[in-house]
Amino acid sequence: MNKRQIAAQNTKRKLISTALELLKEKGFDAINVEDITKKAGVAKGTFYTYFKRKEDIVLDISRVPFSEIAEELEKMDGVDIIEKLTYYFHRFMECVEYGGIHICRQWTRDVLDPNSVPENKDGQKWAYDYEMLKDILGSAVKTVELRSDTPVELLAHIIISELYGMMTCWCMSDGEFEPLEWTEKFCKVQLKAIFEPYLK
Repeated sequence: MNKRQIAAQNTKRKLISTALELLKEKGFDAINVEDITKKAGVAKGTFYTYFKRKEDIVLDISRVPFSEIAEELEKMDGVDIIEKLTYYFHRFMECVEYGGIHICRQWTRDVLDPNSVPENKDGQKWAYDYEMLKDILGSAVKTVELRSDTPVELLAHIIISELYGMMTCWCMSDGEFEPLEWTEKFCKVQLKAIFEPYLK
């Protein structure tokens, strides 16, 4: 990577971190592109080098921490599927809470109405999370930790529904519902029960 590419990467990161800060503080509807670029100390046109519109930066904010989770899970050798899924749940909700309720609301909006963001027609955030769960479960089948008749797609849907349900409850309760607290309860009470019939 040359100096110009590194500078471009750093500028994009700066825009993303500035947008995250403003979104957490004020919410999606209360800020505009000019607010982001002014606070980041870059020209307004610079924003459009990396993003077409404000909604695009939210998609990027949602991708970065969740791709880190995928990398962390790949390095977890010798950890059973229940522990791996518990870790996944906790990290997922940590990322959601770190982004703050305003970003969570925007993610939820984008998932509920994928056509609201032209670049998100296929519900990228939801599809990304669902595919990651399918990969985790599929890998457990390949390593014979889960039985070969494990309904991977069904279980991935159940888990993603639970995660998105917790996100939605957090948004609807205006922050009173505690996603991490409920994640802990779900993992202790339900996770093992869901997978018990399929464990080898």
